[in-house]
Amino acid sequence: MASKIINMADRIKDAEDRLLESIFVSTPIADDGFSDRVVRRIRRHIWIRRLTLPTAMFVGAAIASKPLMQLITVSASLLDVVLQEAITLPAIPLPQLPLILLGGALLVIAMLTVRMLEE
Repeated sequence: MASKIINMADRIKDAEDRLLESIFVSTPIADDGFSDRVVRRIRRHIWIRRLTLPTAMFVGAAIASKPLMQLITVSASLLDVVLQEAITLPAIPLPQLPLILLGGALLVIAMLTVRMLEE
């Protein structure tokens, strides 16, 4: 289905439009199929580019699969060790409420001091 705007533009042509069309009308240049070869080559390069990235991703995933499996097994064993250490931590080094309030108050005082120095 053609656009109505294009159809209206084709119908309404004044003398200048017809003159310009007659000036630029020419016979096609004989190039012995050069244009077709160029278009085929461009299309071939486009398809090569479209296929190269997925192929490279597949090859890279295949190469990286073995080290990835090793990394997963090492991570799982490391996670077990870290969880065992976290469970056995005593509660003494954890900060208590007065220490947290003192740190918050110092932070507020520092922020207010910096604001007053800027002004």
